[in-house]
Amino acid sequence: MPRSLTRAWFARAAPLVAPELLGRILVRRLPDGTVLRARIVETEAYEPADPASHSFKGPTARNASMFGPPGHLYVYLVYGLHHCLNVVTGPPGRGGAVLLRAGEPLVGHDAMAANRGTAREDRLCSGPARLAQALGVDRSLDGIDLLGSGPLRLHAGRPVPRARITVTRRIGVSTGVDTPWRFVETDSRWSLPSPRV
Repeated sequence: MPRSLTRAWFARAAPLVAPELLGRILVRRLPDGTVLRARIVETEAYEPADPASHSFKGPTARNASMFGPPGHLYVYLVYGLHHCLNVVTGPPGRGGAVLLRAGEPLVGHDAMAANRGTAREDRLCSGPARLAQALGVDRSLDGIDLLGSGPLRLHAGRPVPRARITVTRRIGVSTGVDTPWRFVETDSRWSLPSPRV
């Protein structure tokens, strides 16, 4: 595991990157200068040949960032209401990404609670839409470089050992449901309940 994340580290298949994103730290700088930090505890991989992936039918205006350089952010709106954040993986033009499904709030609890409209710590970042809302992420951040100095960055943190990672089928999809590409830090109180396999 690298001490710092590099472009080459992200330029691999999503199912390889997804479990290794557990334990990494999202650092969000809000427009007012407030800094938020959340530790990734749940991820889900999507590949271009996967019918559940947004990239399955090729590039569109909506998913263009998914085909961009690895290590960039792909943000989409689901049900016209909720934003979700993804890390682009694989070489440019491929269309792989990892959905960040849940995080452990580390810094900026008050600001996260204000963004979420709840002070319940267990609901701040548990779920992809909640994580995005807690961090103040929307489509305006689509395509930013997570390795740069922008308003959202990804720090190396401490990766979760494989022995402490639970692998399950994906949730929230209607196709490719049985694909075992959901990765959860075992016994994390911040992730969603695991489906029965």
